[in-house]
Amino acid sequence: MPDSSNRTRTLLALCAAVPLFALAACGDDDTEAGSAGEGGDVELTLAHSYTDTQPQHRCGAQVIADEVEQAGVGLRVEVFPSSQLGGDADRISSVVSGDIDIDIQGASALGAIYEPVSVLDAAYAIDDADHLARYFESEASDDLIESFAEETGVRTLGAWSAGMRHFTANEPIRTPDDLDGLRMRFPASPQFLMNAKALGAQAVEIAYEELFLALQQGTADGQENPIVNIAANSIQEVQDYLSLSSHQANSNLVIIGGVWDELSAEQQEALQAAVDSAVAQVPGCVDEDEQTTLTDWQDAGAIEVVDDVDVEAFRTRADTYLRENFNDEQLAVYEGIRSTAE
Repeated sequence: MPDSSNRTRTLLALCAAVPLFALAACGDDDTEAGSAGEGGDVELTLAHSYTDTQPQHRCGAQVIADEVEQAGVGLRVEVFPSSQLGGDADRISSVVSGDIDIDIQGASALGAIYEPVSVLDAAYAIDDADHLARYFESEASDDLIESFAEETGVRTLGAWSAGMRHFTANEPIRTPDDLDGLRMRFPASPQFLMNAKALGAQAVEIAYEELFLALQQGTADGQENPIVNIAANSIQEVQDYLSLSSHQANSNLVIIGGVWDELSAEQQEALQAAVDSAVAQVPGCVDEDEQTTLTDWQDAGAIEVVDDVDVEAFRTRADTYLRENFNDEQLAVYEGIRSTAE
């Protein structure tokens, strides 16, 4: 397992930040922190940034933890949602160092340690959840995943789409021209900022946690996110229109650090099967949440949904821009992704 000093640092951070956890796990016992629990089970930490009500947790992380425990192979997974173990960048570093075992990360964030993987988040690279699944099930993804592991020591156990990203603003967005003059919030990662240029948007970099206030105060005119994130941050309360541009699949990768090599073959098989189950379930849960949310918004008149967006105009513009501005390695990944589109 990862060295005890790394494990101890993680546990100390948890004890300081999560009092209830501290009561359960910070007592004086002879069990090495994070390596073995009751009955000698190996315990792994799984971290992510989503709330426990979002599908990435309910149908993703929690499914992984539940099915691993049910497998009865001496392996347990402790889940820490809502960025309890740090923001995206901090958690990626912790997976590499062994302080966190498993993480659920967006492709763009992972681009900080291996740039080509961020192409998964390129505008209109992936058509929908089924396309993302086809790509990862095909040989087209092999080189990306193997190179990512070789460069970082981080293994990818699976990937899912947590919904397509759409625009919101106080005016409808149907064509690239409608973005002219609007300050649109995009996450501050190279791929997202490239997407903004590809789509014709003027990007404003604002942290997700500050987004509601920024829109309320007019620091930004609009933003883009999947519906589940828009609802989680109550964006419909400060924006008038949701334009269904479907300009990007909100990809999540389930990654694991060097601890993978220290699990038994039986434990590896159980963990992989649990991740595969979560990968199969998350898109359906996302769809259900999106439909419920859209119905609730419609019934309440919370936000006007624009469903006649000229997606082809956005797609053509983005494809031209990306092909002209990607480097050779990025372009190879992009073309591999597009080769699996229907």
